[in-house]
Order: sequence, then structure tokens, then C-alpha cells
Amino acid sequence: MKLKLFVTTALVLLLGAGIAEAQPGQRLQRHRIREGVRSGDLTRTETRSLVAGQRRLHRDVRRAKRDGVITRNERREIRRDKRMNNRAIYRKKHNRRHRI
Repeated sequence: MKLKLFVTTALVLLLGAGIAEAQPGQRLQRHRIREGVRSGDLTRTETRSLVAGQRRLHRDVRRAKRDGVITRNERREIRRDKRMNNRAIYRKKHNRRHRI
């Protein structure tokens, strides 16, 4: 009985850790986009493309979670998309185009 409880708890923790790994950073990126809009560093078109990238990332995370397990390849793709979105935010905020 104790072994079953231990194994179940371990599985839940492992699966939860894999799913939780997909989320950190998205809130920070949304905040950075909002801050860029507020400061005028992002134009309307840039903002739209960045928000679309965030939406694609969120959709990929939801698809990966759908079966309850995020595989190594799915995790790799999500991390890659996050890095690409992060770079895009930086580039678009620092490209010397400002909203007037």
C-alpha cells in the first residue's frame, strides 16, 4: 500500500514538473510587450506580431499538455520558441522605431 502511494506521488510530481516547466517566462514576456507599448518603443504592427508569437507559443504549450505528458522534443520546441520570442521582443523594442 505504501509503495503504491509512493509511486503515485512520484509520478504526479514528475508529470507536474514537466508541465510546470512550460509556463515560466510567458508572463514576463507579456509584461515586456506591454511596457514597450506604454513607452512607445513598439509600433502597432510590431506589437501585433509579438502578440501573435505569444499566442502561437501558448497554443504549442496547450497542445503539448493535451496528452498529459510533455515529451523531450515538445519541451525542446517550446524552449526554442520562447527564446525566439524573447529575441524578437528585444529586437523590436530596440530598432529605433517609435510610435508617435
